[in-house]
Amino acid sequence: MKKLSVVDAAEYFGISKEAIHNRIRRGSLESLMEDGQKMVIISDEIKTKATRTTTRAKSKTPNDRYYQLLEEQNKSLQERVSVLEGETRTLRDQKELMLIDERKKIEQIYRDKDEQLKNVLSTLSKQFLLNTPLDLKEEPVEVEMIEEPEVIQRPISLKKYLKSTKFSEKKLAKIKAKFKKRASKDERILTIGSKIYLNLSKYDYSDLL
Repeated sequence: MKKLSVVDAAEYFGISKEAIHNRIRRGSLESLMEDGQKMVIISDEIKTKATRTTTRAKSKTPNDRYYQLLEEQNKSLQERVSVLEGETRTLRDQKELMLIDERKKIEQIYRDKDEQLKNVLSTLSKQFLLNTPLDLKEEPVEVEMIEEPEVIQRPISLKKYLKSTKFSEKKLAKIKAKFKKRASKDERILTIGSKIYLNLSKYDYSDLL
């Protein structure tokens, strides 16, 4: 136990002189007059309680609340950053998939174009071999054959050939559909552009009539 002046007691507890006087009035601190000066009696028990109170008071200072707020905001920002990083990865993966899909479509387009070019070259090659003149002004016609086709010595277009037939319109439509369906598969059928030609002196087309 020791005796301290009010000023020394305030410094000892880390509080103001007014707080010391208030504690004396409340009875939480003992005091006495010595040589005309008020002295505060400090016991070990009072020192321990005062230290705890001061520690709790300091732990709730504005600075501590400010740092706590910053920590909460920092945590919230970190969580938001994690979400944005996940969304970014998802968008990047989607973009890669779209690019792969577009590349496949472009490759398929080029393959189709190559196949069309091969067909055109093949058709031109057949035309030269058969010495068949190209009638580019004539509208494309599907080939039909009569039951007893007239014998012709060189290839003839379907349109011209059909003019010599006596089939009904219904019969002609069916025959045209057959030739059109078989045009790309049957070597007997010569296709120049959008026209179909027959080589009656070389091939028999009775199965398509």
